[in-house]
Amino acid sequence: MFGSKKQKKVVEVKVTSRNIIGLGTKIVGDIISEGDFRIEGVLEGSLKTDGKVIIGKEGFIKGKIECSNADVEGKFSGEFIVNNVLTVKSTANITGDITVGQISTEPGASLNTNCHMKGSVKELKKDDEKEDKQITA
Repeated sequence: MFGSKKQKKVVEVKVTSRNIIGLGTKIVGDIISEGDFRIEGVLEGSLKTDGKVIIGKEGFIKGKIECSNADVEGKFSGEFIVNNVLTVKSTANITGDITVGQISTEPGASLNTNCHMKGSVKELKKDDEKEDKQITA
């Protein structure tokens, strides 16, 4: 009873916030955050977050975005880096360069981009190395 030691469980909780740039709001500058963002207004600059970025139907971003996931319904122009999944809705209009883990595009979306898929080059190199080994063996 007195000699027993109880081990304390350590629980790590990461608290992130949700941020909204509302319709009628224009921000010029750079934003760095850990939280999610919903853009209904205008952002001219860069946005870097570990969270998800949602560009609403009336939203517009001109600049650079780096995020984990993104949904686009509005307009984007610039460099877009999405570590996981970029979902492009039918109302979206994206121009510039995008780098993604995966992309999902609805019919009707407008994409005028250079698209780079993360991991695809590594996978191709591994396949080429396997073929070379099979040929020389």
